[in-house]
Amino acid sequence: MKTIRLWLCVGMAALISNPPPAIAASHREAPITALDHKADITDFYAFVSYDDPTKVTFLLDVDPLLEPGNGPNYFPFDDDILYAIRIDNNNDAQAEISFQFRFQTEIRAPQVFTGFVGAGNGIDAPANSPPPVAPGTPIVPPAITALDGAGSDGLNLRQRYTVTMVKNGISTELTNSTGAPLFAVPTDVGPRTMPNYPALAAQGIYSLGNGIRVFAGTVDDPFYIDLGAAFDSLNFRTAAGGGVLTPAQDADDNTNTAPDFVSGYNVNTIAIEVPIAMLTSTGTVLSANDPAATIGAWGTTSRPRITVRRAPLPAQSSGSWSQVQRMGNPLINELIIGTGYKDFWSMSEPKDDSQFANFDLDPLLARVLNAVYGINVPNPPRTDLLPLVVYAPPIAAPGTPQGPVADLLRLNTGVAPTAQSNRRRLGLLAGDPAGFPNGRRVSDDVTDIAARAVAGAFAGSAFSYRIGDGVNTNDVPYQETFPYVAFAQNGRNRRHIDPGEPGCTQGTGAACPVN
Repeated sequence: MKTIRLWLCVGMAALISNPPPAIAASHREAPITALDHKADITDFYAFVSYDDPTKVTFLLDVDPLLEPGNGPNYFPFDDDILYAIRIDNNNDAQAEISFQFRFQTEIRAPQVFTGFVGAGNGIDAPANSPPPVAPGTPIVPPAITALDGAGSDGLNLRQRYTVTMVKNGISTELTNSTGAPLFAVPTDVGPRTMPNYPALAAQGIYSLGNGIRVFAGTVDDPFYIDLGAAFDSLNFRTAAGGGVLTPAQDADDNTNTAPDFVSGYNVNTIAIEVPIAMLTSTGTVLSANDPAATIGAWGTTSRPRITVRRAPLPAQSSGSWSQVQRMGNPLINELIIGTGYKDFWSMSEPKDDSQFANFDLDPLLARVLNAVYGINVPNPPRTDLLPLVVYAPPIAAPGTPQGPVADLLRLNTGVAPTAQSNRRRLGLLAGDPAGFPNGRRVSDDVTDIAARAVAGAFAGSAFSYRIGDGVNTNDVPYQETFPYVAFAQNGRNRRHIDPGEPGCTQGTGAACPVN
């Protein structure tokens, strides 16, 4: 521990004396999104659709660790946030195409104390109902079975949303092909209120024409990690390999040997599926060896610059949009960028990321891994990490313009999706060409991949270690069709799989270790 503390002090001193340029002053100690959960991007995904290799699916997850039973208002999107998915298709780390999402909340029954209510065919006032409510008066509406029309009376809190495509500066609103509004899917309150939740959630999948589909709502959080162990100074559990997995543990993509901290939690997601021909600079589907086949993508959340508190009236926001958070590659802000720079990084644009090159190409995390586990790590500058921050093989085709250093999730759209039976959680590191860091699928084990990449996995076999947290799969199965994530966990019956509890893997198997 002395070694770790000493190096952290030396590392911090070096960064203080040689900071990245253009850093703003007076940052808070915690990231800005620690105080603004609604604008916090938890994860961002981009992958060629499993069932249609001519399309790409993007997922933007926001608002972390949603406890499924945490009513009565649950988890609406924020009407004051501009949610955006941005795509670079000419290697300049700027968005040539963006998909923007805005939400509008309606309270349909202001006198009702909860956002969602319903049961069976409805419940009427009984014979002993106190006056002035007469017996037989409807009290509880029928169970919620629809997002609109019959079966939706119990949706007291309901959100509509709009989708706008901005392409080369031209904005086009994308509307439901049926002409009906787009509704966000609410969380799964419980079996009495929403007796057939999968059918209800499926109603939130909309076609916008031109081959585009969209979904927005609360879903099971697809991310999996032993989060508590990771942030306890990499205190991974000995039963899960102690941070370096055994060959058997590493080879089993379907078994957890450590508790999934995110199990039982929901997250808000925006999912959009877009034809590849609408995304590439050529307007066509390209082969993997074409330099124009690889795109870069990232998600952002932004708020109006001015908010006026008008109590007892609602707050009022105005002004231009100011970015709060962004995400391209997973875990960059959490594990690579220094705490004193996280807020500035969050509000910056990818095209300006050269100012953070010290973090990207000489990550402190590599030094920590070296100290904790005694493993060899490459000497800086870490050119082996360049494919994560520029357009380069093994993701982009040889000859692709590298562009500036920028945190983008790069996806070679010419690489076909891997069949479920052959899909590997370690993606490219396990020889699965359609997995992270070539884009990111919901099942990719980015914790293990990122840790191994930082330790030097892309620098050669001398730096290949089976670093992992022992969590190899999600707590519930994913879907194989759009929107690919599992629908929301049930508020009444959800289960967090904690250390020491039985059923470490999707409710089955051995107990999760405590050590």
